[in-house]
Formats: sequence, C-alpha cells, structure tokens
Amino acid sequence: MKFFVTGVGGQLGHDVMNELMKRGHDGVGSDIQEKYSGIADGSAVTKAPYVSLDITDKAAVEKTIMDLRPDAVIHCAAWTAVDMAEDDDKVEKVRAINVGGTQNIADVCKKLDCKMVYISTDYVFDGEGTRPWEPEDERHPLNVYGQTKYEGELAVQNTLEKYFIVRISWVFGVNGKNFIKTMLQLGKTHDKLRVVCDQIGTPTYTLDLARLLADMIESDKYGYYHATNEGGYISWYEFACEIFRQAGLPVQVDAVTTAEYGASKAARPFNSRLDKSKLAENGFTPLPDWKDALSRYLKELGDNQ
Repeated sequence: MKFFVTGVGGQLGHDVMNELMKRGHDGVGSDIQEKYSGIADGSAVTKAPYVSLDITDKAAVEKTIMDLRPDAVIHCAAWTAVDMAEDDDKVEKVRAINVGGTQNIADVCKKLDCKMVYISTDYVFDGEGTRPWEPEDERHPLNVYGQTKYEGELAVQNTLEKYFIVRISWVFGVNGKNFIKTMLQLGKTHDKLRVVCDQIGTPTYTLDLARLLADMIESDKYGYYHATNEGGYISWYEFACEIFRQAGLPVQVDAVTTAEYGASKAARPFNSRLDKSKLAENGFTPLPDWKDALSRYLKELGDNQ
C-alpha cells in the first residue's frame, strides 16, 4: 500500500510513519518545515521520503498528493496549541489549518478515490455529565481548537465516503511536548505540585494508536471511532501520581479543582470519557492499558535521551 502522512514532525505522525514503514508499506511523510524536524532517533521516519507541505496551500496540497497518488492519507497535522488558539490574531490561522487544510486534503482524496484518516479530539464535546461520549454523539465544542476540529470532521464527512475519523485524548509520544514530559521536567525541580482532579479522561500513547490506525487503513471499516488506551477513566491528578510513581520521583501531588487551579484561556471539558466499544465491535484490537503504555513510554524516553 502506498500512503501519505501529514504532520510527521509531531507526536503521532512520527509513530504512524514508523509503523507503516515497518509493515512494508511505501510512503512519504510531510510537515510544514523545510526538512524533517522531529526527533532523530534513527527510526524509519528519519530515513523515509519527506516533503515540505503547507496544508493551507490548496494548489501545493493537490500537486503533492496527486503526484504521489497514495492509497491512503493519514492526516495528523493540526494546530494543537489550545490556549493560543483563543488569541484574536490566531483564530483565522487556526481555522485555515484545522478546517481549510483538512478540506484541501479531503478534496484531493476524493479525486483519487483514496482512503483518508482524520485525527480528531475529545474537545469536540462540551464535557457535560459523566456518561462516556459515543462516536455519533452531538458535538458542542467549548473552545476555538475544538470548534475547528469539529469543522474539520465535517469537511471530511461531507466530502468523502472512504474515511476514518478517530477521536483521541490526552496524547503522549516520544516526539514533541506532552503532559508526561512536563511532569517529569517539573518533578526534577519541584517537590510539590498542584494538578487538577475534576477533568476526567484517558491517555493515548501514539505508539499504540499508530498500530490501530495502520490496522484501520488496511481495512474498509470506515466511520467515526474513539481510540484511547484502556484501563479506565482517570483525572489528570491520578495520571500525574502514576507518572511520578513509575518514574521514581518523590513529588507530592495535591489535587485541586479547575476553579482552584485558575482558569486557562481556553475552556476545558470536564468529561473527556470516550466510549471505545466500537473498535472491538468492528474487529479492531483495543489499545493496551494506559499504565502499561506509560511504563513502555518512560522506557522509550530513556532510550532516546
């Protein structure tokens, strides 16, 4: 299978590219930087063909993908700086990337009649209640990031028939920034931290997710899916406690509410529980337990230092 991956300089794109290459598929990775800018870990992604691509440039997107003529496009590129997206001078750019860029890619996929994977987020939901969100639930985003990812979903859904829209949450991978890296960094300089306890969800390890996405594009079981690691729903506070426990860092973690912690620029959903039962129902293997994923990730971080 021939594939094209956007956002290979980020956490998920890096692992997706590696997984597909490992399976013997032929592909090209892209990002906006002139050269691949992710971690130089010697894996397949650092050796694979790479093209610089601004996904907001419709003509460039069409030429790049049409020249390659892939069987599947895995669209991992996105604006993900949630708080910065709220700035008045950034909203237009965020929409251009998350909505316009996604539409540009979907349009080419339609011309080629190829599959498309679009990575979305728990932030398309309003976070009310405690019931886990199902893939077909109504979407009511709380912030600019969530709204633009929702509009990106619609762009794919309204343009294509051969699509996978996969919502994830609390992402961590070896390439780029994430909550675990932040906690580990803070844990070296602080013996006490405050972490919110009223936002509930589940972490997603990009290495595990990449395997699932590869399984998906090797199938024709299209539609909306939710995919995070298994192991139950937790708070950011519980996640932080487990990070420090596994890392062996003697940090005292105090649980605080979102209100006590102080409001961030962008509103966050309290309920980020995602119902993932559709994966098994369609024959896909669920992701491993998040504690196991954390253990493997800490080892991966150590190997890449």
